[in-house]
Formats: sequence, structure tokens, C-alpha cells
Amino acid sequence: MKTNLLDIKPESLFSKELAADNETKNYTRQVEKACFSWVETLKPSSPELIHYSKVLLDELDLVIEDKDEFLQVMSGAKKFNDFKAFTMCYGGHQFGHWAGQLGDGRAINIAELTIKEKPLTLQLKGSGPTPYSRRADGLAVLRSSIREYLCSEAMHHLGVPTTRALSLVKTGDWVPRDMLYDGNQEDEHGAVVCRVAESFIRIGSFEIFAARKDHDTLKQLTDFTIKQHFKHLGEPSKAVYLGFFQEVVDRTRDLMIEWQRVGFVHGVMNTDNLSILGLTIDYGPYGWLEDYNEGWTPNTTDAQNKRYRFGNQSQIALWNLVRLANALYPLIEEAEPMQEILSSYQKSYKVKYHEMMCAKLGLQAFDNVPQEFIKGLTNNLQSTSVDMTLFYREISSVQLHSFEDLWAIVKETSYLSLDEISERENSWSNWYRDYSLLLKQEGRELEERQATMKLVNPNYVLRNYMAQMAIDKANEGDYSLVNELYELLTKPYAEQEDMQKWYAKRPDWAKHKVGCSMLSCSS
Repeated sequence: MKTNLLDIKPESLFSKELAADNETKNYTRQVEKACFSWVETLKPSSPELIHYSKVLLDELDLVIEDKDEFLQVMSGAKKFNDFKAFTMCYGGHQFGHWAGQLGDGRAINIAELTIKEKPLTLQLKGSGPTPYSRRADGLAVLRSSIREYLCSEAMHHLGVPTTRALSLVKTGDWVPRDMLYDGNQEDEHGAVVCRVAESFIRIGSFEIFAARKDHDTLKQLTDFTIKQHFKHLGEPSKAVYLGFFQEVVDRTRDLMIEWQRVGFVHGVMNTDNLSILGLTIDYGPYGWLEDYNEGWTPNTTDAQNKRYRFGNQSQIALWNLVRLANALYPLIEEAEPMQEILSSYQKSYKVKYHEMMCAKLGLQAFDNVPQEFIKGLTNNLQSTSVDMTLFYREISSVQLHSFEDLWAIVKETSYLSLDEISERENSWSNWYRDYSLLLKQEGRELEERQATMKLVNPNYVLRNYMAQMAIDKANEGDYSLVNELYELLTKPYAEQEDMQKWYAKRPDWAKHKVGCSMLSCSS
């Protein structure tokens, strides 16, 4: 028996147990000695429900009995069963520099629920200003909201830990945005996404109190986080704080492995955008590798320094974890055990990355696979600008009788001309020789090997040009591509014969089109 979502009585967990902002007026300010502020969502002028995730509702054994009421709640026009909405305070390092207080500038928590014995927070993004909005308006536009909605669900179905998206609402209001930060501001359609997660606590949530030397609130937040989300560790103590830190490190490491597995680039790995639960959070200028390039970043703001490039994500995660260690130090007061945990990240990441890469190639005897063999593959992929998703899926599907079979895949999936590709033929031939030998040594049946490879090498990912096509249609009031891509991305490992048009390289027209390659943080 499924439950109507809007019949569930919300609870106050975060907002009941943690320090609240004493000021109830909603204006931009520094919020001291508080984990959150009370706010009201803005009422949109004429909300329209574009899409909602039936898959997520099914997973939670929930239904929507009244879509009109659902729309009112998910647009911010009506409270969720009189729940007192709040927005969270946190700080963060942005592009390596301490930015001080940041906080939820346009995200408002509208309900805390317990579903299937797990805590879940519903959060509206784009539903109005908060005390943390700084110079912004607290709103979001349809363009970025479609990207976040589709990507949240796409990542979940790829098997990557992530916040989820429940609904996508067009507000009926216009929002001014300078998309390229070039002085050309235009009005865009406003929108609100309902995000769902066990928690939206992030590394920056702890940093802000450590930076302010507010150790009482730091301890309060840490103890709450452990009791609510890491209760298996036991009652808070110095040893438990270390166990908590170890688990956050492990979850973050595993998340980085998953990003590398599917070729996902976050684009803005600031400490305020890294979840304490190891979830992918805050989808801004993200992207998937198309032509394999470890130096690629989808973020125009990061185009010069490439701090958050694909090949650097694991090291940035470690850098962020060091910031978390510094924030938690006042509760532990011992540097050595924390340094040991951080050192373990480096070692275990290399092992798990190697295992993941072997799995993508259908190799089980990890210890028999030289690291130079894996590096040789990534070097070849990059030097020949091979489409990452298509290459791995093709070698998961085609029987490689000879080098010519592999070479045909390389030529088909590369973005270079045949003359340019031919310069790397010898390097690919040498790699194929080693690959064939490793496969022969393992002796696995072809069908078994390819079946396991297809479980880790997706058929479909949300390429930026695909999202932009859906955005362009949606701006004209046509949501058919939003619906189509949602259905496609809920089954990313399936062949989906009627969706084969999406199993293709990025078209030439999309290489430099705005929104189809690099993006700004404007939303």
C-alpha cells in the first residue's frame, strides 16, 4: 500500500536540535552561532508542473493523489503540512580561497520526513532569497533547473551516489540573468526544483564554525550529524569523531571513483559543494567527458587554471578533506590520527581506481594488470580524442578477434580525422597486444565478460548538448525532450533500441555552442 506524499506528517530534526538564527527577518546578513535561519518561500505567479519523478516516488512507496496540491507545495506557494521552512548556514573554500559565510542562497528546506526508516529532507532550489543570498535574488532559471533535475536522476541510475530530484516546476515569472558574465543580461523563465537527500550537510557546514572559533556550535553540529546519519559509530566521543572522519573520507573517495568511472566532471568542487555523506551535490556547470581529456573542465570560470578538471578531481577531494580535518581538529586535538586517515585516502584511491579501470575492461585479476597498461590506455584515449562512453561500451559489445576490430572502434569513436588518428596506430596496436594477453590469461567466457562490462560501462549519459536541446524546446513550451531524456536516463545500461539516436558522438554543431560544452555558474 503506497502512501500519499502530502499526507505524511513532517518532523523537525535539523531545525529542532540545532541552533537557530535569532533574527527572523529575511535580509542578507552574517548569521552568527546558528546552523540555520527561518524563511518563507516566495509564491510564484503562475506555477506549472513540468515533470516529477515517478521512479523516485515508487522507490519510496509514495504516490501523488492531488497534482494541484503537489504543484502548490513544490512551487513554494504552499507549505508542506505547516512545516516551518528553514535555510542552512555554511562557509567554504571557493577555488582554493576561503570565502567566509556562504550558506543556502536560494535553497530552502520545506520538509524533514522519515520514510522507510530513513531521514529525508525536501529542499526547493530557486524559491526565493534567504539571509545567505548575498547580492543574488534567490531564484533559479529553467535552463539550470532542467539540467539539475535530469542529472540528479541520471546519476542515481548510473549507480553514482547523489541527491535526487522530485519535481521540476516553471514559476511563470521572469528572472534576469547574465549567462556568460559578459554584460548581456536577459530575462529567462524562472523555475524551482525539489531536491531530495538524507541530508544537505556539507564540508563547509563545519568550516564556518571552526573559522569563527565557535566550537560549541561546531560540536553541536558534529554530534547531530553522527547521531542522525552515522549512528552505527556510537555515541559522540573523540574516537567516534575520528571514525566519523574516516567514513567521510572513505565515502568521498568512493564517490570520486564513481565520477571517474562514468566520466563525470562536477565543475565546481568547492568545499561548500562536497556532501558530508559522499553524495554528488549542487549541479552547476557539470559535464561528461566526450573526447577523453583529463584536462577538461566544463566551468568557464575555471577555464584558465582548470583546478576542477577531470584528472584532478580526486586530488581536489583530498584537498577539501584536509579542510574538513582542520575544521574538526578542535574536537579531536590530535593531528597524527587525522593525517593517517588522509594518507589512507591516497593509497586506497589508487587501489580502487585500478580495480575500477580493470572492471571497465572486463579484467578480474587486478593484481596481474600492470598500472602502466591502464595508463597506456588513457594516454591513447586522450591522444586520439576518443569518446569515452562510446569506446568502453563498444569494447563491451564487440568481440575483438584481432587488432583490426579494436582499431575500427577507435576510428569510429574518435573526434579526429583519419590522418590524425593513424599517427597513434602503433601505440594502440601495442596496447591491444597486452590486452589480448591479459584476456587470454584470465580465460573468461566472452558472454560473461561482456555482461559484467556492460554493468559498469553505460550506454547513455546526459551529454551537455542533449540537455541543451531539451532546454531549447522547454523555453518554447515544449517539454517532450525533458520527458524523453528522463525515460532514457532511468535505464542508462540498457540498449533501448528505440533510443539509439542518443548513442552517438557529440555532433559537430554542439562543439562550441553555448550550453553544449562549457558552462558558467549563472543560473
